Amino acid sequence: MSNTSLAATVLVLVGAVIIIGLERIKPYDARQHFFRQELVTDFFYYNAFQSFILGLVISAIIGWLDTVCGRIHIPFFLAWPFLGQLAFFLVLHDFYIYWFHRWQHRITILWRIHEAHHSARSVDWVSGMRSHALEILINQTIEFAPIVLLGASPEIIVWKAAIDAIWGMYIHSNINVKSGRLQYLINGPEMHRWHHAVHDTQAYNKNFSTKLAMWDWMFGTAFFPKDRKPEAYGLDHSHFPNGFFRQFLYAFRKS
Repeated sequence: MSNTSLAATVLVLVGAVIIIGLERIKPYDARQHFFRQELVTDFFYYNAFQSFILGLVISAIIGWLDTVCGRIHIPFFLAWPFLGQLAFFLVLHDFYIYWFHRWQHRITILWRIHEAHHSARSVDWVSGMRSHALEILINQTIEFAPIVLLGASPEIIVWKAAIDAIWGMYIHSNINVKSGRLQYLINGPEMHRWHHAVHDTQAYNKNFSTKLAMWDWMFGTAFFPKDRKPEAYGLDHSHFPNGFFRQFLYAFRKS
């Protein structure tokens, strides 16, 4: 493991410990427990097992694309400083994922591979890891392929992946966060937990942003009531199966 990869891994682990600690110290919903239903499914199967397998698959796909297409060298981009490249790809992908996320809630075939993410009945640091393999395959290939094909610094992938991991844990965390006016720019659990709310029709198809909440405010999909809390999370039906493999196959059901 390179020094960069080691440093990024340590950062993610430290971030996870801090977020878990804050969930215990300052919880948004004290009824949610650390050892909750399907914790093993989310942490072991979705996070460790699936992430490892998909990491190999996505790396192979991007390597093949790089071999077939060759690198597209853009002189002005190659001259950018490291932080400039990182910021560029963070914002570019965040803009893409906002719109793709909206399409997932509107197009049936895309909802099938997004449904698993909404099936978690608890919104916490590990629930954000619950995503169907095809959803990850599409999004992370689109996310990381341009970094390689455009000849950006190889370290961009490592640090962007670390930021993705920490931010994913943060926006799904059960922490009672008060961001104030920053919530109009930067996304956090205050707004994102409403995206997972069930039995509240006003919250449906709202708050699609990941890192930058400004997309929701700009494009009219923001929902941020200050006079109540979500009553429950999950899906508005009871037939979604338990277990990683059954949830994977459920996306391919006939009806």
